[in-house]
Formats: sequence, structure tokens, C-alpha cells
Amino acid sequence: MADKTAILSVGIDVGTSTTQVVFSKLQMDNAGGYFSVPRVAIVDKEVVYKSEVYMTPLKTDVLIDTEALRDIVAAEFRKAGYRPEDTDSGAVIITGESARKENSDAVLKSLSDFAGDFVVSAAGPDMESLIAGKGSGAWQYSMDHHCRVANLDIGGGTTNVVLFEDGETLARGCLDIGGRLICMNPQGIITKVSPAAAVMAQAAGVSVSVGDRCDELKLTAVTRQMAAALNAYLGVGTKDIDAILRQIKTPGSSDFPVPEKVQAVFFSGGVADLIYHESADTWAYGDIGVLLGRAIRESRLFTDFQKMEPGETIRATVVGAGTYTTTISGSTITYSDDIFPLKNIPVIKLDEELQEACFAGETEPVIRRIQWVLGQNDAERFILAMPGKRDPGYTEMKRAAAAIRQIMDRVQPPGEPILLVIESDIAKAMGQMIRQQPDLKRQVVAIDSIHVEDGEYVDMGKPMMNGMVIPVVVKTLIFG
Repeated sequence: MADKTAILSVGIDVGTSTTQVVFSKLQMDNAGGYFSVPRVAIVDKEVVYKSEVYMTPLKTDVLIDTEALRDIVAAEFRKAGYRPEDTDSGAVIITGESARKENSDAVLKSLSDFAGDFVVSAAGPDMESLIAGKGSGAWQYSMDHHCRVANLDIGGGTTNVVLFEDGETLARGCLDIGGRLICMNPQGIITKVSPAAAVMAQAAGVSVSVGDRCDELKLTAVTRQMAAALNAYLGVGTKDIDAILRQIKTPGSSDFPVPEKVQAVFFSGGVADLIYHESADTWAYGDIGVLLGRAIRESRLFTDFQKMEPGETIRATVVGAGTYTTTISGSTITYSDDIFPLKNIPVIKLDEELQEACFAGETEPVIRRIQWVLGQNDAERFILAMPGKRDPGYTEMKRAAAAIRQIMDRVQPPGEPILLVIESDIAKAMGQMIRQQPDLKRQVVAIDSIHVEDGEYVDMGKPMMNGMVIPVVVKTLIFG
């Protein structure tokens, strides 16, 4: 007989321009019988409350107003009819230019304390690209249609771009292009011109400065230049603006090679609403968002690719978050005593190519990959995940164990444990071989039969059934 229960999940997204809160009910179902190991999964989800979209409150250009933001979240809990203690799961995600604010860590701590045991992350630009691409539906579309798909998440301060092919991530990048790079007051006087917008204005051959009265022709020229930059980023239109793209590349983002054979393009983020559904009021939001949406709509991005309208645009980054998919590890496991429970451990997953490098004893490619991911957040403890191999030889296993030990010594502070999740049933042997490495001063946990992906978080409970299995909770971002 199946056991069913519902949990309440809440997502809080603090972006460059906007902040929003979403509550979801997630239906959990234990498909296991009375005499079998539990198999619990999310079988249904329902968004039960969406907040209004707030302007992210700022004290100064470099400081988020933490108290005002906390008040917004508290008010939305009251409107939704929930208390913080009612929530079972959730995520606080801070993205875009907000992640660059001086007090972003304090903001995350304040909101996570308010809302409970959350996944908390200041997403770097590349990670934000991936999250938005999954949230918009581009990632799923690439798998369903076996094609190459780009997602452009265009917000207030940045455009995050990700390229998927058949569910694999080919490239990620970010440009300082967004709807609030130039702002104006209700009297039509320009109050903000970002450095990236100044670069765009110069390239367009117009002058735009704080204190100027809005000139629609000039600002249209600027936004058309922004659209031209995005066209060039995806390999269409102007080919001679590499220098401009370098100037407006978002700090911390990866290089984005010019892609080929892109079959479909998705747009998400706040500006996406203005691309698909143009506003009649050019200055409706006190910025250039409407003009930017219009310029993109008139660009080759709309003529050279199949256009797909996502299920979520402005809410692509978080629509119900931090949800639980509980499962049980297999019996071929290795672990150190007194290390559990482990909570909210981020996952770094190796693809087949990097796994092969590891089994060949090559450490540098894997180290570069891990260091890149760690550069997107401030985690010191993480789970190294891999698909595993069927029936690997003893020599292969020994090489891989030595490589993993060397890798972890390079990328982790002393004393942090080696945490492995392997899909195939080789975790026990791998864990034992790692523990046999000379002078190892780290605890080791290696579990199998768990499927995880990049960007997910894992909890591990105390061993059960006389230590044969470990309960595992995989926390992922659930999107509309």
C-alpha cells in the first residue's frame, strides 16, 4: 500500500530588478511495499501561491535593503496564509547584479533564517544561466526534440545565455545587457546609465548621460546595439563587435564560443515578457526594458531561429524550489562513522569524458572543472558525482581512487571529507580503495544507486538497517 504525503515548498528569488516569492505543494508517494525498501518520489506539484513581483529594494547602488526585503517576504507569508514553520523545503536564490552587492551574503543569511532549512545560493552568472535555461523549458525541449537550443534569460542587469543539445550543456555565458541599464524618473529625466550602457551608446554613435531628457530615438539606437550584440553572441548578424562583447562580458562568466546549428531560441527573464507581449507604454517601467524587448523582437534572433515561448518567463529562475526527492542508497556503500547527518551539500557531477580521465589517473581536467564550479559559489564541502562504470578492472579502480584522493587534496581545505555518489554499484570498492590511500586524513563516504545532477543539493541521514543503507534526500529546483 502506497504512503502519500504533501509538503510545502517556498522559493525566494532576489534578482537585479525584481524579487518574488512562490509557494508550492508537492505530493510525495512511497511506491515501496510494506516489506521493501522505501522508494519515495515527487509525483505531483501545484503552485498554490505566487507573490506580486516587487522591485528589489536597495539602500544604495551597492547595498540591498535587507530589512525591507525581509519585510516583503514576511508580508507574503501572511498573504499566502502560511507561517515560516509550515514550510518543509525551499530555496533562496540571489542572482544577477544583486549577487554582486556588498551585503549579498547577509541578505541570504537573513532570508534563510527567516524561512527555515533552505538551499541558499548566490548563483554565479554561469550557474544562473543553467538554472534559467532549465526553468524556461529550453533544457527539456532539447531532450524531447533532440536538437540544439539556446536560452537567453534577459533581466534588469544581465543576459544569461546557455546552449543545450539533447539535454547536455554545451556552453554558458553572460553579458551586461538588461532592461535597467538605463533608468529615468517619472519626469523623463535619465537617472542611471550603467558602464555597459555607455559602451552600447558609444557603439551606436549617440550620447546618453544622467540628467538628460529621454530621447526615444537615441535610446532605441542603444537598445538596437544591445540586440545586435546578442545576435553576434549567437552567431548571426554583425561579426565585427568582438571588442564590444569583451567590454560587456559579465565578470565571472565563461567564454561563450560562437555556436553553430542552433535550432530554437527561448527567451526568459523580465524582458522576455516584453519581447513576446509588447507594452504600449514605452516608459512603463522607468527604464529601457520595453525598447530592448522591441529591438530584440525586430532583430535576426526572431527571423533566423525557431522561436519558442516558455511556460515561465519572469518566474523561470524559481517557481517552487528546494523540493525533496527522497531515496535510499544501495547496500554497496562505504562511510566513516560519526559523520552523519550531512545537510545541503552541493553536487558537482563529472560527465563521461571527465570520468574517463579520472579512471585513467588524469587529475588536471577534473580539477579545472571543480575549481570552475566552486568559483560560482562559496562551498568548501561538496559531493563528487559520477555515472560509474560497469565491471571496471582492479587497476582502473586503483588509478581512479588515487586520482580522486589527489583531486580532493587540491580542491578542498584540509579535514573536509571526500563525498562520492556513484550511480553504478562500485561505491563500496571505490570508497575502500580511497580509504587505503597512504596518509589519508579525511573521512570518506561513497554511496551508489543515486542519480544526481549539477546544481542539486543532497542530505544524507544516519545509516539504517544495521548500517546497510543510507537515507538520501536530493534537493533540486522545481520549475513550472
